[in-house]
Order: sequence, then C-alpha cells, then structure tokens
Amino acid sequence: MKITDHLSQAKDTLFSLEILPPLKGKSIQSIYDGIDPLMEFNPPFINVTYHREEYIYKERERGLLEKIAIRKRPGTVGICAAIMNKYHVDAVPHLICGGFSREETENALIDLQFLGIDNVLALRGDSIKTESTFRPHLDGHEYAVDLIHQVKGMNDGNYIMDDIQLEPTDFCIGTAGYPEKHFEAMNLTTDLLYLKAKVDAGAEYIVTQMFFDNKKYFDFVAACRAAGIMVPIIPGLKPIKSLTHISFLPKFFHIDYPEDLSKELLKCKDNKTVEQVGIEWGIAQSKELYAAKVPCIHYYTMSNSYSVHSIAKEIF
Repeated sequence: MKITDHLSQAKDTLFSLEILPPLKGKSIQSIYDGIDPLMEFNPPFINVTYHREEYIYKERERGLLEKIAIRKRPGTVGICAAIMNKYHVDAVPHLICGGFSREETENALIDLQFLGIDNVLALRGDSIKTESTFRPHLDGHEYAVDLIHQVKGMNDGNYIMDDIQLEPTDFCIGTAGYPEKHFEAMNLTTDLLYLKAKVDAGAEYIVTQMFFDNKKYFDFVAACRAAGIMVPIIPGLKPIKSLTHISFLPKFFHIDYPEDLSKELLKCKDNKTVEQVGIEWGIAQSKELYAAKVPCIHYYTMSNSYSVHSIAKEIF
C-alpha cells in the first residue's frame, strides 16, 4: 500500500519509525528486537536506511596503494522483504544517488517491484568519509531530483533497457525536507525551490530532517504551502540519547537546539540523564504535533526502541 494512501485513509495521526541496518555479522533478529516493542503502536510503514560503501587502502608491492570498497551494513532489499514478511506492514527502502549508476538503480527498483514493495524514499545521500564534497557515480545522479525523475520515468514505463519490454512500475516516491534548510543551500528560500522541483518531478510526500523546535516545522510547512508545495509533510523526530549526541547531532545534521532544551542538556552528567531529557522533550514535541493533527509522526530509532517506546506510549 502506498504511503499516500495510508495518510489519506487515516483518521488520526499515524506512528511510523525508521531503522538502521545492523553491522555485518549480526542476524536479522537484531532488527526484530528493535521493532518488536514498537509494534503495539501499529506503524503502517517502516523506513529502512541505506548506508554507502566506504573505502580502505591496502598497501601492495612497491608501496602502491589499492583502493578497496567495503560495505559495513547489509543492503535494504532483503531487510525490507523480511520486515514485510514478518510484520505485514509496508517497508520503505531509502534509495540514494551516491555510489550507484543509473543501471544499478534501475535493477534495484526492478527487484523492489518484484517483491511487492510500493514505496521508496529518494535521497541524494551523504559524501563518503574520504571525500570533502559529494561526488556522484560517473553514470549516476548528482541530485535527488534526478533520481526522482528516473523512478517516475519507470512508473511511466521508461527504462534504460529500452530493447526489453517491461511493465511500468508503480512506486510512491517520498523525499526529504529540511525545516532548518539543507546545509548546502544558500538560504531557506532557495532550498524550497529545490524541494518544489523534487515534488514537481514526482515526489508525493516529504519526510523532514529531525528538528527539536516545533515552530520550525510549522513555519516550514507554511513556507512550503506558500511556495506551492501541497504534498503531505511528515515531521521526523529523534530522541537525544547520549552525551555524544549533544554535540554530534547539531554538527552532523546542521540543526539547532532550542534554548530550553540546551539548558537541560548542559545539566546532564551521564547518558542516563541525557536519555531522560530526550524522552521528556520528545513527549512534549509529539503531543504538540499530535494536537496539530500532523499526518504522521516519524521517529528515527537507530534500531534502539527504548526512548521511542517511552515517548509513543504517552501519545498513541
């Protein structure tokens, strides 16, 4: 079932979650352990992130270095199939530009269609650690809007392999939005222009980057509507869980903490107190969003369900 159908048919705000594939060597049970406690809140869909390959350099003869690609986490296709089989909910795989050619993207989408997966979240993705800026595959996409064009093209029956007659796909395409703007955008106005281009290309709903100030979300939605972006906009929330998160989240995701939250975090001396502050803040955020009748509240769990469960039980 498409995400847009879930949203349009819902009578109340929906609960959804996003998981992180485990490191290689762990079994699928490690994913189930993170999802099981949250199934009582009846998520209609579960997002599965995708992490790019990384590179290491091995020394060879005569001091030469060989660049070798490694992938630390399993891909999303098998994980999505396992989730749908076990929980009978829709799985939403993340599609990214980085590291993929257009042909590889097409093959992945054909596999997803074969498995009965109806939804994809189309993202540019991050640069790898060894690159200072994002570099696309030589035969890939530089921007998410280009990836969306390819998915929409396949929905219209247009394939790279035009010598083979294939049925059109029927994916519901989601994309990302940034209430505090994407860090590479000149300002929020230009960022909204890029977002509208993604919607015009075929994106049918938006999931936001995490934020900790609901006003920024409400202002973002109002700005989107003023810019002619009329698709559903799902707020994404992430509970702060550790002392490391206090500095890491603003640095890595280019977001701000509200003053009231930062004051509470500065008092914390250990991970346990940070986690409790994160839960209390997440409850307050979620209650306000639920009261505002947002279409869905999407929680970034990182496959650790305790904080999200503590929040959700007070809301759903």
